[in-house]
Amino acid sequence: MSGTYPGSCLCGTVRFEIAGAFDGFFLCHCGRCRKNSGSAHAANLFSRTARLDWLAGEDRVRTYAVPDTRHRRSFCTQCGSALPGMHIDGTVLVAPAGSLDGPLDTRPDAHIFIASRADWDDRLEDVPRHEAFPG
Repeated sequence: MSGTYPGSCLCGTVRFEIAGAFDGFFLCHCGRCRKNSGSAHAANLFSRTARLDWLAGEDRVRTYAVPDTRHRRSFCTQCGSALPGMHIDGTVLVAPAGSLDGPLDTRPDAHIFIASRADWDDRLEDVPRHEAFPG
């Protein structure tokens, strides 16, 4: 999966483009990623070779590093949206899949750290589905 992928934050202050190939697409269930996303898992793309170019709002991007770990989270200081960044000792681009503005031509490769998954994250395929907010 190689190409050019535009992205932005929720408020539109930060815009970026990723050019290149992603090495992996993982749904991470570790406790830190669940805290980052506020959900059952984070959906992140990883690349050792892709290039990240900030098109607007780079000065609004901050990165929080969990002390004594390799875990980092980049975000917009205006709206809090998760954003890409050079993580894992600065050698790997990690891009939240939800921050991209266009389609991806791939599906996730795997669920990872499932031993840490939330206790309510079981058989979610059985939960009713709605096209919009249920009325």
